[in-house]
Amino acid sequence: MEVTRRIRIAGLVQGVGFRPFIYRLAHRHELRGWVLNRNDGVSVAVSGEEEAIGAFLRNIRREAPAASVIRSVRVEKVEYQFFGDFRIIRSEDQSVEITEVSPDIAVCEECLDDMHHQPRRVGYPLINCTHCGPRFSIIRELPYDRPLTTMAPFIMCNDCHKEYDDVGDRRFHAQPIACHLCGPQYRLVRGNTITEGIFDIVDTVAQMVGHGAILAIKGVGGYQLICDALQEDAVARLRLAKNREGKPFAVMFRSVRALQDYALMNRAEEELITSWRRPVVILRERKKLAPSVSNLFNTIGAMLPYMPFHYLLFERLKTPAIVFTSGNISDEPIVISDELAMERLAPLSAAVLSYNREIHNRIDDSVAMVVKRQERLVRRSRGYAPEPVGLKINAEGIIATGAELANCFCVGKGKQAILSQHIGDLKNAETWEFFAESLQRFKRLFRVDPSLVVHDMHPDYLSTRYAQSLGINTMAVQHHHAHIASCMTEHLLDEPVIGVALDGTGLGTDGRIWGGEFLLCRLDDFERKAHFEYIPLPGGDAAVKEPWKTGLSYLVRVFGPDCLRLGIPFTDQLNHEQAALIIQAISRRLNCPESSSAGRLFDAVSAILRICEVSRFHAEAPMRIESLCDRRVKEHYEFIPGPVISFDPAIRQIVNDIRNGIHPSVIAGRFHNTIIHCIFAVSRMIREETGIGNVVLSGGSFQNRIVLERSLDFLRRDGFRVFAHRRIPSNDGGIALGQLVIAAKRRSLGCV
Repeated sequence: MEVTRRIRIAGLVQGVGFRPFIYRLAHRHELRGWVLNRNDGVSVAVSGEEEAIGAFLRNIRREAPAASVIRSVRVEKVEYQFFGDFRIIRSEDQSVEITEVSPDIAVCEECLDDMHHQPRRVGYPLINCTHCGPRFSIIRELPYDRPLTTMAPFIMCNDCHKEYDDVGDRRFHAQPIACHLCGPQYRLVRGNTITEGIFDIVDTVAQMVGHGAILAIKGVGGYQLICDALQEDAVARLRLAKNREGKPFAVMFRSVRALQDYALMNRAEEELITSWRRPVVILRERKKLAPSVSNLFNTIGAMLPYMPFHYLLFERLKTPAIVFTSGNISDEPIVISDELAMERLAPLSAAVLSYNREIHNRIDDSVAMVVKRQERLVRRSRGYAPEPVGLKINAEGIIATGAELANCFCVGKGKQAILSQHIGDLKNAETWEFFAESLQRFKRLFRVDPSLVVHDMHPDYLSTRYAQSLGINTMAVQHHHAHIASCMTEHLLDEPVIGVALDGTGLGTDGRIWGGEFLLCRLDDFERKAHFEYIPLPGGDAAVKEPWKTGLSYLVRVFGPDCLRLGIPFTDQLNHEQAALIIQAISRRLNCPESSSAGRLFDAVSAILRICEVSRFHAEAPMRIESLCDRRVKEHYEFIPGPVISFDPAIRQIVNDIRNGIHPSVIAGRFHNTIIHCIFAVSRMIREETGIGNVVLSGGSFQNRIVLERSLDFLRRDGFRVFAHRRIPSNDGGIALGQLVIAAKRRSLGCV
């Protein structure tokens, strides 16, 4: 006896070949009915034998397309309906509910093969199918159909239309489908010369890179600047052009084999870097590239090609690796418009390579690393955004504006939190505009009618001011509570935990700067149980860029005003007249706000060791001391645990080690171990007091691979259940998620 079932599939099920998959699966099981895209997911109706429908339902999850994510499958028994066949029917847009929007997907192997063998697509640099290609970067509205993307101006040729309508074809209902005859085209502009044939373009770009040129090329979510990663002169000129003094450049390698010549890579790292998401992966260096690529760091931010054009280019390039960095100046957002590329990037580069499809949603490359065989995101953007985070509570109508640095915002939709792509530091007009524009787009795309906006406690953050300008209910959330809540949310925790939040800066409830925090956390509230001892920061925020001032502040506290006579290289080389003024300011507490920051402690030790006395980019000092660290070292320095944790004994021992000629790499190793032992000792202290055995680690300091790895080991060996970030950054890129969930929890308890 035949029956009919209505099926609603929610999740990442649009733009990933899901309807063709359902069509083929239904035919295999001899079912009749239809499938369609709705703004809230994929809807299916099937009639057939009950046993066949059962097998069909089981295979939906088992065989779903690789880039899809099924959150739920709801099956409804309905009155039997006769269908003559199984069809894909026109999309519907019926409610404020929404489906997930697919991230952009790296080009697949089948399309790469077509690019070499399919006559009208040989060398077509924007080839794609239902399994790959642009998604979030081109979508304007839901549901995901061509007229609602930036592919709308390109009318399919007859051959593409046949593929689009042929359910047996891999490009069946592939919205960005195109070929040489009907799709977007590349062009290369060199001064007054324009080159338009793709093979001429590729040959010219390859020759220019080989001769040491810098080029601007249009990517999936914005422009990139490239040059040969083995030519020091080219890389140094690129640094000067971008006004980027010290931060390492990302590097794109020809292949996994080429990458293995320059970096050490385990299986988990290889799986991540070759995944369809194609992030930049931070790997240990094996062989040197041009010195200015990594600027004395022992790691490489490596990636593999992810656009068809990248593969075409590497077929002509002699070099195995190119610098592949965001097309912008300093900390401005990545350039997406062709006009702005000609205005801003043309003066920096020998040529500008573009194509005539608009980028609607700006999106930079994602950055990740692997720690304890687990993927850990540092920057969540292309390939990940705007994939939502599932929640246990309803967050409908809540907007969270995030932090000031590494900003991402977040919107609530039912039991989903939708994090934006990486926005950046809200300290210049262009990034601010990007933030405001993107938030408005998210509200429209995901049909969010905001009723509550959440922001950081800091009154001067631009994200706070934006929240307060919207004219709706607002809620302030403490920075480190948000850090811990974001990690709790990622692991679906809704119970008291010991939260260890280590970072650079966050305004505390006492009006001082926090950053070395041990919290007893619930989603709705927290209690501060312990913290690093406060230290004066000479000049306030200026000390972040001048770690030597924080180093001097620690020495003044431990050794007194005579610390300039310690007889160590750090104090000997200081301008003693300037240092004396700083010491006087510290003694009188003149413009010296107090901070308990872990980041500032790393700054101080880095400066005292003369590793980094002036920072050229955010977190340079902690990154450099980690890079120098001798991992074989087992010893640690002394510290005083308690509600207020003092590292004065450690500072004294570090100075003694310097006097005794101990190598800085060994001192760095002992210092790292000190932080790890502190995390362990204080967590045990809180567990003894409270009986709580769950520890959550969050904050930018846990991007330090050594601190994270060893903290996980120490705590787990002692019986703690330990949770650390994976798909959400531990830095301020995860703050908005924590803000949103705290607000949702408080609202569910009637506290709003």
